[in-house]
Amino acid sequence: MPVVTVRTVGGISEEKKEELMDRITVALKEVLGKNPEATHVIIEEVPAENWGIRGKTVAAIRAGK
Repeated sequence: MPVVTVRTVGGISEEKKEELMDRITVALKEVLGKNPEATHVIIEEVPAENWGIRGKTVAAIRAGK
């Protein structure tokens, strides 16, 4: 039973989440031969003010600070 966790800054549409889950599931089937029925994909959305890059939060970077 593969479990894939994707951690990203929040704001992803439900449509994009479903597409991402589908593509990850297909890749695990094609590359590793894993059963899609047993494949779990978890998307963890982190608020932009809780994610830092280059010493700044993503929220600050997006705001041009």
